Amino acid sequence: MTTVYLNGEYLPKPDAHISVDDRGFLLGDGVYEVTPFYGGVPFGIEGHLERLRRGLDWMRIPLDVHALEDVQRELVVRNDLTDADRALVYLQVTRGVAPRTHYFPTVAVTPTVYAYAARWSRPPDEVWTRGFRAITVPDRRWMQVDVKTICLLPNAMAYQAARDAGVDDAILVRDGVAIEGAHQNFWAVFDGTAVTHPRTNLILAGITRGEVLTVAREQGIPVEERAIAVEELSRADELFFTGTTGEVRPCVQVDGHPVGDGAVGPVTRALSDAFLARVRSVREAGRTAVG
Repeated sequence: MTTVYLNGEYLPKPDAHISVDDRGFLLGDGVYEVTPFYGGVPFGIEGHLERLRRGLDWMRIPLDVHALEDVQRELVVRNDLTDADRALVYLQVTRGVAPRTHYFPTVAVTPTVYAYAARWSRPPDEVWTRGFRAITVPDRRWMQVDVKTICLLPNAMAYQAARDAGVDDAILVRDGVAIEGAHQNFWAVFDGTAVTHPRTNLILAGITRGEVLTVAREQGIPVEERAIAVEELSRADELFFTGTTGEVRPCVQVDGHPVGDGAVGPVTRALSDAFLARVRSVREAGRTAVG
């Protein structure tokens, strides 16, 4: 039976109950993180916890995130995921239980902390090599996208639009700019240079995005952080997404039109290979340290 974490306790998932007065349920008043584990070893956990800390500080939810690293590791162990090729820990913090008001509780409340662990898998090689298709949709999110809140309705609607269109992903467009995916960061390749939107309040700068920027520079692949106009997509040589569970995900078609020659390109392949090599290195180092 799945073991979850709720407010200081590890317990069977059916026994985990959250009050109907929780502000996360009533108002979407909370933040979350998803940390990947490879062979029981976390990847980029420091970055995930730091982003969680920044989000909590911005939302003025008082919580020390340091102990949550141990919680995530323990959930992986308790759910027998230490040997899983890929697993994740979902961690959510809300302001807590309080009367429903559009202002903060007038008396101190304890934040609600919930987490679970689960397996996930990379698409089969033949699916990844074939590439994925996307559509462009309006970006209807709020203006503080860099805070990883649990208010994901615009993202869900965009992703559903992609599903309804029979494709795999959605590219969010604001003011003529292809900003990011419905749940991943977005990249384009022009003449061998990998381009992604700069860190602003309009994107959620992913931990995987940062890792890919690092491995690109290590591989000598030019990178540029700038806005990508929708009109540029038609002349892009390659497009791809990056994210925790997407890793490096090639996009070979947008709005029914092929990207480049319609196949996964060499820069996308090189960055995917370099990223996965970095994952293997962290995994081996982590398992050696434990052993």
